[in-house]
Amino acid sequence: MGAAGLPVFTNRPSVRGVDALDAIMVVNIIRLMRLAKPAFFAATALVTLLATAGIARAASPDSQESHVTAVGLHNTYDKAAYPHLADALDTGAGLIEIDIWVFGVGVKWRVSHDLPLTSMSNNCTWGGMRSNDPDQGFDTCLDNLKQWHDANPGHRPITVKIEMKNGFNVQAHASAADFDNLIRSKLGDAVFTPGQLLGNHSTLDEAAKADNWPTRAQLSGKFLFEIIPGTFERQNPFDHLKTDVEYGRWVRDNPHTAEAFPSVLDAQAGDPRTRFSETSIRPWFVFFDGSATSYVGGGIDPQWYDDNHYFLVMTDGQAVTPTLDSRSPDAAAAVQRVKDLARAHASIVSTGWYDAGQVLSTQVDRG
Repeated sequence: MGAAGLPVFTNRPSVRGVDALDAIMVVNIIRLMRLAKPAFFAATALVTLLATAGIARAASPDSQESHVTAVGLHNTYDKAAYPHLADALDTGAGLIEIDIWVFGVGVKWRVSHDLPLTSMSNNCTWGGMRSNDPDQGFDTCLDNLKQWHDANPGHRPITVKIEMKNGFNVQAHASAADFDNLIRSKLGDAVFTPGQLLGNHSTLDEAAKADNWPTRAQLSGKFLFEIIPGTFERQNPFDHLKTDVEYGRWVRDNPHTAEAFPSVLDAQAGDPRTRFSETSIRPWFVFFDGSATSYVGGGIDPQWYDDNHYFLVMTDGQAVTPTLDSRSPDAAAAVQRVKDLARAHASIVSTGWYDAGQVLSTQVDRG
């Protein structure tokens, strides 16, 4: 429910950026004011319009991807979140997340939260996107994405956040090139790639600053892949080539064939790409990923990301004061949080709101 107990509607047809049902409501208010006592209906109209201001309005399909804020979900491969990965896709969320461990023997790309030495734990299912055979490898997760994609043509753009738990492994034939080849073989042209953003520009940074992002309508039926380094890898003193640097190099050297966008993980004042001593990879990062509390009340101004049309994922959106339930928030408060973080320039407001219903399909204007 929205402000004043009004229902929150998302994914509805819009009229010049205004929700069609809201527009009908306003027309009806005007008619009532013409037919009845002016003072009474003027007051009623004022209350209703103020309440309507709390309703999340769907972003226009004509909006560029860089000008829209959507809702994301953390660890959507987890069976405690959803029985099947397809269930997460059905929510309307704009981002899902999959964690990958790389192994040199057995299943190469393993999907699990904890170290899967003997078995994996995930909701990706062999034999169909809702079969009863879960705990499969990343290739099967991609099969499920493709099956859902085929069953939902023209679906909203969906970012697939990949956490490489222990990084790539060239010796295990699990390199950046192998990762790209796997995605390409499973999803084909259903992926919006760095090369498509690049266009005729010399770097992704230049393309983003030129706002070369397509519209939401042009991105219909597309997945975007974001890659971040994993928790295990970041704490591994023997890993001297982290995922962000490795994949940043890969995109720099293969901008027209890379399948995913490397992301700068963790909020930082100023330009966080300066942490990379290898300056040649910096212009190939246009995805950024950090805690919402760092950008709201944490002293870091996120305006810079929006000004340059970068893609900004704000994680743990529920943790911003006043905090909301991490799984089943009040719907009106959750929608308001999305709108607040949209004004704070988030591209994605990521949470664990698995039970938030229609809130998850909310898409509003950014900034």
